[in-house]
Order: sequence, then structure tokens, then C-alpha cells
Amino acid sequence: MRKSLIKFIDFFYPPFSRWLPIHTFRYIVSGGSTALCGIVFYYIAYNWILHQRNVQVDFPFLPKLITAHSLALVISTFASFVWGFTLNKYLIFTKSNLKGRVQIFRYAAVMGVNLGLNFAMLKYMVEGLHFYPTISQAFITITLSLCSYFLQKHFTFKVKKHN
Repeated sequence: MRKSLIKFIDFFYPPFSRWLPIHTFRYIVSGGSTALCGIVFYYIAYNWILHQRNVQVDFPFLPKLITAHSLALVISTFASFVWGFTLNKYLIFTKSNLKGRVQIFRYAAVMGVNLGLNFAMLKYMVEGLHFYPTISQAFITITLSLCSYFLQKHFTFKVKKHN
């Protein structure tokens, strides 16, 4: 399966070969599919599951009202977490010699930071600037993806050098 996916992705590489190393191109394709997964799940959660309605909750330590765009972000994050980690671990960063549990912990940490930044930026764009939530989420996803590449490559899936 891995070889087939790599072969498929690499088929589209030649026009980009002058500007990008193959590994970076593969990450962009993988990250793009992860971003698309997140955006699609965000749209489904916001429009079809939540019907663009805020949710009243009665749990301790949670706000009494959770906005639909915030809850849609949480739902889409879970879906894209599974998809993204799987692609990164088994398709893109296969040379990493860190243990799987270390990788998933680091991936979760990076995703947690991204979720916090995403939440703050989404809140500002939707509630402060009055942008449409799905378009705001798409813009934020692209922005955070650039930062994530470096964190995934040099932190989550880094290759330890042996002495």
C-alpha cells in the first residue's frame, strides 16, 4: 500500500522538481490531504452535525455555551489527527528511529499547540472580524501547516544520530 501511494504521489512530482525536494513535495501532498480532511470534517460538523447552532452544556469546568464553530474545530481535529499521524508516520517520515509512542506523544503536543492557535485565530476571525467560519478555517489551516512541517520534521519524526 505504501509503495502504491508513493508511486502515485511521485507521478505528479516532475513539474515541481525544480523547486522542491521530493520529500517536501510528499509532505505537501500528505499535509494537503490532512488539511482537506480537516476542512471537510469541519464543514460537515459545522453545517450537518451542529446545524450552525451553538451547544448548551451543563458540565463543570466547561463554558455554559460552546459556539458551533469552536465545537466543529474540536470534531475536525480528532479526524485529521488520526489521518495525519498515519500518513506522516508510515508514508512521509519513515526514517525516524524514535519509538512510536514518542512520535504520537510529540504529534499530539504539536497538534495541541496548533489547536490552541487555531482556536484563538478562528475566534478572532469569526467573532472579531466577522468572516465566514469555513473560509476562516481554510485560511488558518494553510498558515499553520507551514509551521507544522518544520515541527514534524525536526521534532516529532526526527532522526536521532547515533555516535
